[in-house]
Amino acid sequence: METTVVIAGGGPAGAMLGLLLARAGIEVVLLEKHADFFRDFRGDTIHPSTIQVLDELGLLEEFEAIPHRSFEYFALYTGDEFIPMADFRGLPGRHRRLAMVPQWDFLKLITTAAGRYPNFRLLMEHRAVDVIRDGGAVRGVVVESGGTKTEIRAALTVAADGRHSDLRAAVGFEPVDIGAPMDVLWFRLPRHDGHPDDVFLRPGRGTALVSLNRGDYWQMAYLIPKGGFDDLKAAGLDEFRSSITGLLPYLDTSKVTFDDVQLLTVVVNRLPRWHLPGLLIIGDAAHAMSPIGGVGINLAIQDAIAAGNLLAGPLARAQENRRPVLDPVPASLLAKLRRRRWYPTAATQALQVQVQNRIIARVLAGDADAGSIGAAARKIPAPVRRLLGRAIGLGFRPEHVRSSH
Repeated sequence: METTVVIAGGGPAGAMLGLLLARAGIEVVLLEKHADFFRDFRGDTIHPSTIQVLDELGLLEEFEAIPHRSFEYFALYTGDEFIPMADFRGLPGRHRRLAMVPQWDFLKLITTAAGRYPNFRLLMEHRAVDVIRDGGAVRGVVVESGGTKTEIRAALTVAADGRHSDLRAAVGFEPVDIGAPMDVLWFRLPRHDGHPDDVFLRPGRGTALVSLNRGDYWQMAYLIPKGGFDDLKAAGLDEFRSSITGLLPYLDTSKVTFDDVQLLTVVVNRLPRWHLPGLLIIGDAAHAMSPIGGVGINLAIQDAIAAGNLLAGPLARAQENRRPVLDPVPASLLAKLRRRRWYPTAATQALQVQVQNRIIARVLAGDADAGSIGAAARKIPAPVRRLLGRAIGLGFRPEHVRSSH
């Protein structure tokens, strides 16, 4: 098979870039290794900057039709009060909220929109396992599906295949580890009338909970010291349940077991280099983010928008002479994406590391609890809360759709 662009990974970065290139007339193939987009315990936070992008793409009405919940701030819960921390209500523009949307619904929205263009193809159950090399350039991917391997040749191969990227490994790129003091346990608990509406962090001494309101259930993130899951299991299920209700007594933990818990090993890293001739690496494959602030999806989508703005014009012009384009996209062009996205990526990770080290690590070590953190939080002036809301909600360099249609 031949195409101008092949994208490995049908997550937020890959799907969004596929849509942006398709609407610009570029021949693009999007590869997704799974049979569907349904994955539990994936990031579901859609930030104000992403909602703005959906508005720019004419998809806001379809997005609003997806059942979801919206929130105007992230809160700290001390057990007695909710203290808004990152406040979105003062953001510029129309969209001053964070939406909680199941990721499979979001990806379906984006890929359905892309599928309206005849030059877009989505191949499910197709995993990119290797790159096709020619000298120092990448000229496509080796794809595995149904036990059979085939080749897809392209002018540009995009590795958007996540933090365990096969294509990143295939070219020998290694991310630089920045570190995180915690891991996260994901699980669900029932939610009932009378429970809080907020999205919030509830610190304790030695642990912390993040509660995400999903309507009829809570999506819980239970923070533990890095590598501490085995110790938690060794302490027993009763201890685990009581540690939850000790922080949030209204929760029903009677049915949760360790089989219901999914471990997220938190990784914060980034690549020094995001490209080779004919290859571009974006999203989690280029920079794994901490779950703090739920910004991973937002950063991935911002990469995709910047890449679409950068590449749509040159690829469209190249297609005027040959369709599809097969000559590798030059490294000099691809290097511009890393230069543009390096600052917002590094700045966001630096903010996350500050929160990890100054708050999360102290809580997990037992050196701080809700009382001490709450006392400090109350002293944060409103303008600083709005700045935090801007950093999380919009990012340090929000991108806007400028590619052709």
